[in-house]
Amino acid sequence: MGDGRNGLTYRDAGVDIDAGEALVDRIKPAAKATARPGAMGGLGGFGALFDLKAAGYADPILVAATDGVGTKLRIAIDTGHLDTIGQDLVAMCVNDLVCQGAEPLLFLDYFATGKLDVDAAARVIDGIARACAASGCVLAGGETAEMPGMYHGGDFDLAGFAVGAMERGCDLPRGVVAGDILLGLASEGVHSNGYSLVRRTVAAAGLGWDDPAPFAPGPLGAALLAPTRLYVRPALAAIRAGGVHGLAHITGGGITDNLPRVLPDGLGATVDLGAWRLPPVFRWLADTAGLDRTELLRTYNAGIGMILCVDATRAGALADLLSGMGETVHTLGHIAPGEGVTYTGTLA
Repeated sequence: MGDGRNGLTYRDAGVDIDAGEALVDRIKPAAKATARPGAMGGLGGFGALFDLKAAGYADPILVAATDGVGTKLRIAIDTGHLDTIGQDLVAMCVNDLVCQGAEPLLFLDYFATGKLDVDAAARVIDGIARACAASGCVLAGGETAEMPGMYHGGDFDLAGFAVGAMERGCDLPRGVVAGDILLGLASEGVHSNGYSLVRRTVAAAGLGWDDPAPFAPGPLGAALLAPTRLYVRPALAAIRAGGVHGLAHITGGGITDNLPRVLPDGLGATVDLGAWRLPPVFRWLADTAGLDRTELLRTYNAGIGMILCVDATRAGALADLLSGMGETVHTLGHIAPGEGVTYTGTLA
């Protein structure tokens, strides 16, 4: 073999190892700020370690979840608004974990791009770290993949992986019965589902991301990037207070498809559509795209991001607890013999 002075290098092929190292150095402080009991080590190892005993668990069951942010990422890339898409990534994973009754403990991210832009990647990962800290889980590691020819221009993709734990016998849903009350927690917009239809609706309306949003102050792109709400801390507080029988994260499929996932055979849910007001973004999407009620409620969260199924005798106290933690709580309906979701009333 020669000394390589006339040969190709990895940088010639489009991969900059130094940029990857620079990104790791840049994000170490953000990751360190997510430390919590049980976290071991820092970024840079071949794997992420976590001490369940140090986190306070005696007989734990692990729960894992993975997700992405869908084509909402396209809007973030096109507008350059990269600071909150990381929260979407974390929320889509940890909000699912808490529905199983689990406390999120650690998070890993995967960031893939054609050519690594250290500043852009750092903005995204800083957002991931902030959301991890807000959810009580450590950003324990991740992977940055630079893949020339797979992604073009400033395009990149994200995936998230979360691991949580619960004590044996504390898994949810459990104990759902007829008469249980449904408490809905308000969403903060479209969250991270239905964006292929959002983008098509915007195009059909002849609007650009910098145009004024028809349903909110400011530009359209920024309004549609409102991040997915993190429900972990209030949901865990409600679970620990007692009386929560199940939780449903309202993502793709809406209330119609997600709420039945917590219901045992023979039981259905009755939801009063007059219990909350449809946020303006959903009214605009429905009117502009010509969505009927059925399609709207199966595509979007329609203003409800998480539903708790709770003991009727505990509903008032749990609603007060959740409100005290900053949630907007709506009493949506109840559990009754039947199947699926039955809607009453009208979306206002």
